[in-house]
Amino acid sequence: MTATATRRLTVAQALVEFLAHQYTERDGHRRRLINACWGIFGHGNVAGLGQALLESGPGAMPYLQGRNEQAMVHAAVGYARQNDRLAAQAVTTSIGPGATNLVTGAALATVNRLPVLLLPGDVFATRPADPVLQQLEVPYAGDVSVNDCLRPVSRYFDRVTRPEALIPAALRAMRVLADPVETGAVTLALPQDVQAEAHDWPEEFFADRVWHVRRPSPDTDAVVEAALAVRAAERPLIVAGGGVHHSEAEDALRALAEATGIPVASTQAGKGSLRHDHPADVGGIGHTGTAVADELARTADLVLGVGTRYTDFTTASSTLFARPGVRFVNLNIASFDGHKMGALPLVADARAGLEELTAALAGHRVGEAYEAEYRAGKARWERLVDAAYAAGDDSVRPSQTQVLGALDAVVGDEDVVVNAAGSLPGDLHKLWRARSRRQYHLEYGYSCMGYEIPAAIGVRLAAPDRPVWALVGDGTYLMMPTELVTAVQEGVHINVVLVQNHGYASIGGLSAATGGERFGTAYRFRDKDGTYTGAPLPVDLAANAASLGLHVLRASTVGELRAALAEARASDRPTCVYVETDTSEGAPAAPGAQAWWDVPVAAAATRPAAVEARAAYEREAAARRHHL
Repeated sequence: MTATATRRLTVAQALVEFLAHQYTERDGHRRRLINACWGIFGHGNVAGLGQALLESGPGAMPYLQGRNEQAMVHAAVGYARQNDRLAAQAVTTSIGPGATNLVTGAALATVNRLPVLLLPGDVFATRPADPVLQQLEVPYAGDVSVNDCLRPVSRYFDRVTRPEALIPAALRAMRVLADPVETGAVTLALPQDVQAEAHDWPEEFFADRVWHVRRPSPDTDAVVEAALAVRAAERPLIVAGGGVHHSEAEDALRALAEATGIPVASTQAGKGSLRHDHPADVGGIGHTGTAVADELARTADLVLGVGTRYTDFTTASSTLFARPGVRFVNLNIASFDGHKMGALPLVADARAGLEELTAALAGHRVGEAYEAEYRAGKARWERLVDAAYAAGDDSVRPSQTQVLGALDAVVGDEDVVVNAAGSLPGDLHKLWRARSRRQYHLEYGYSCMGYEIPAAIGVRLAAPDRPVWALVGDGTYLMMPTELVTAVQEGVHINVVLVQNHGYASIGGLSAATGGERFGTAYRFRDKDGTYTGAPLPVDLAANAASLGLHVLRASTVGELRAALAEARASDRPTCVYVETDTSEGAPAAPGAQAWWDVPVAAAATRPAAVEARAAYEREAAARRHHL
């Protein structure tokens, strides 16, 4: 019997070597599954994974130095999304606060179904000293550490307490990361003593391994049934979600829309599935959607959802699809999502499913009157966008929508716009004219403030030839500007558009609409009555960005903004364009919400604003319905 060849490595060294040999393959295109490892080192990983990354060298596993653990996850998520979930990055931290800082990023990854590998250090498995620095003591359980906070926000979690356990844990982790149904945050908690322990590993563990990402086709009978339902519909509507992009199904969606004339509305994750100027593209849907898309949704008798989760923003909190008897057909690779809304499920890859459905609909087209109706609605909405973007006087301070208009005039098809939170997502979903499949990068599953800057770094690492813009308000910027230092250090040219509007603009508007009177949402000094209604705070965020190493361009007028954006795009270094916006009542703004969003209002209140808001809430809530 021939002895199995082995290699003596520490657990950390073996894991790094293993990760360097993992690949995904789809449509004959192979790529590295784990392309780099972000890390901040402490006593939980410095002598384990830190030493292993040093020993392996950048050729085997490139190392990226971060400044904040949550931000490192955001950067990795931005990278994975830009790579259509076929390539990902790892993140390693020490035990204690380093590990718990991963939780928000992990939740964001899992909510958005984007792969990231988390490798937090953990307390000693052998417990030579108990407790160690930063250890959480739980009187009723000796095997709990702070890393257990990551369990509910991870798609797979394991604690590797023995060297032998690494092999099955690592293989299971890769399976989940590469699976388009299961993917999200994957956590392998690594006790610091186990990381440094040596073991004889079988050479087979380090062989190249390819994880094939298939394109499963839908059930034939289900395609027939779906085609019959579409043919019978007078007012069908397609809702394109993020799954269209993840599957690279944009061409297949366009072919279906052109063959049938069915209009296409998009979720935040799905925007850009069709170019903005395609005749069938009617823009965003839901609470932040366009008037034409939302009216089509209200009157649709059949909705074909492609790769969408139907969040409350998309469904207007279950009030949007209002026509009695409306039916749903859901094309989704995840059965869980395919069955939502009482739908006929087409459980399949988005591209494969769209191609089969298009073939089954050969010769079918919606009525001419319906096409004319939605195209006229699209034209009306485009005129509203033009008005919101327009700046008749280049010498005035721009509004937020005029900032977007100036950027719209500068970017090309290859640019990527990154955003996640604040008032910008609503304006972008309604107004932005997406020119290419990955231009519009909105993280709105978790809508996490602080995502934009690190995610932009991840996007630029994944697409080094594409100009990348991180759009942030002052509230989001103050949450997490730290990775600007990383962009400068690594020479990652991102452009940050920093919009100063002196507070939480989105929540301020929501507070006003729900009777909260903008309480606690402005960045101002306290007035004599104790409220935050004094003068704006004298912060200089542009100076802050400059102190972190960015080239900063200040813009006070529309004309200066347009010039600054053009200069930033032409620059070869990380650049910040700082602009203070006009927030006065008469400033150009995006059209208001075209559909409702359920945010409960106080049922017992004495202040008139809350009383009025409650009455309006009850009127809107009466339209909620379950689709069975």
